Amino acid sequence: MDEHELTREHGQATHGSSPTDRTCDVAIIGGGAAGLAAGLQLARSRRSVLVIDAGSPRNAPATHMHGYLGHDGRPPGEFLAIGREEVRRYGGGVLDGTVTSVHGHGGTRFRLALADGTTVAARRVVFATGLVDQLPDIPGVREQWGRGVLHCPYCHGWEVRDREIAVIGTGPMTAHQALLFRQLTDRVTIVAHDGEGPSDEDRPRLEALGIGVLSARVAEVATGEEGDVVGVLLADGRLLPADAVVVAPRFMGRTELLGELGLTPIEAPMGTGEMVAVDQRGATDAPGVYAAGNVTDVSAQVLQAAAQGSRVGAMVNADLVHEDADRATASPRGGVPLGDGAEDWDQRYGSEDQLFSGAVNGALAAEATSLEPGRALDLGCGEGADAIWLAARGWEVTGVDISGLALERAQVTAEAAGVLFSLVAVSRRRLGRRRVRGVVLFLPPALGLRLLPLREADDGSPPRRRHRRFPRRLGRRLGRRVARRRPNRSP
Repeated sequence: MDEHELTREHGQATHGSSPTDRTCDVAIIGGGAAGLAAGLQLARSRRSVLVIDAGSPRNAPATHMHGYLGHDGRPPGEFLAIGREEVRRYGGGVLDGTVTSVHGHGGTRFRLALADGTTVAARRVVFATGLVDQLPDIPGVREQWGRGVLHCPYCHGWEVRDREIAVIGTGPMTAHQALLFRQLTDRVTIVAHDGEGPSDEDRPRLEALGIGVLSARVAEVATGEEGDVVGVLLADGRLLPADAVVVAPRFMGRTELLGELGLTPIEAPMGTGEMVAVDQRGATDAPGVYAAGNVTDVSAQVLQAAAQGSRVGAMVNADLVHEDADRATASPRGGVPLGDGAEDWDQRYGSEDQLFSGAVNGALAAEATSLEPGRALDLGCGEGADAIWLAARGWEVTGVDISGLALERAQVTAEAAGVLFSLVAVSRRRLGRRRVRGVVLFLPPALGLRLLPLREADDGSPPRRRHRRFPRRLGRRLGRRVARRRPNRSP
């Protein structure tokens, strides 16, 4: 049995010293409704997934979101917090950061660079970057955006029902917007700011519904002493009273990073902006690159964006399932599945520069955060992410695995992180007989078990079980779900 002691003190190095800081099956750029929904679907499919969020949601100015069944009236920030927690509940990762570049290499393999220097390697990338509203250059519009200045009757229309509405005409959607808001109030006036005004075809329909048209330039959106919109100040000095103002932004999908992958945006329907083209699966023309949400559909509300993200997450998982099956078929073993021996696991780890994400298991983090640091045994520690997480929080950790290659990687990563813990290489036969004296035994999620507190007997005998029983001969089942559990007999 080989035992490696990591002797560097905590804090002497950082994770940034490794060529790749995180590795995952799927990297999702954007942590809004679409990105989180895709992440949830993939995490529940037991994919290693990392949602990277720059923290600039489109609906941040709004106090509440509407039209989402079960979440109507919920503050956008609260909604996103719920989504993040749900992704993490299934072991998915959510990282605050800004992706600055995405490069493909080796077919459907990608490397992402973040503004803080972090790098992420992924097999697939999902763009859920949303869009930016390009607002008319009129004083007061940006300041009141999402509150007194609106654009969507389904997002905010109910809240201004029966009120005085001024629609500032700056493009081809003016008449359409006026007709939609006319359904909510009979006091709607169009201000033809761009000088063209409604078409000859639209004017009779507007007049029939009592929608007035005023040809004038808008100087600014006027507000009262309490900061609420009171009307539209015209260039000639007149004030058109209004309780809310409607404008038509140009919807620009956040597609800047797609150019590095050979993709260019396309014009959105009705000339309303730009977006990225995808097929029914959410796949772009670049192999391995998917997109969901407003970056692919500028008209989608939060509910539709989430639905798209969920579907794309399922499509990405299916793509990876087939790739995994093809790789297994083409393996040197002639399609015979790898076993659970040390050589088998070395082969698994050797197939990738980093097999797992490098992030702590979500279930472990959720359960161990509230525990006082003590002694921990991580059976099947792999490349060491969980052991490093525990050690960095003051735990005395022993990581055990049958793969020498995994332990070598764990040692390198731990040294880069500046943490101290023990690594033990052990055969399957000896693992089942090893005596454990500690406080917490952490078993791999594949075993279907979680944290098992242990205690030592006063006479120094092996620790007796507390709370739960655990399977015998763990080594023979390391990395696989236990089909049948046989409890230890009492000493």
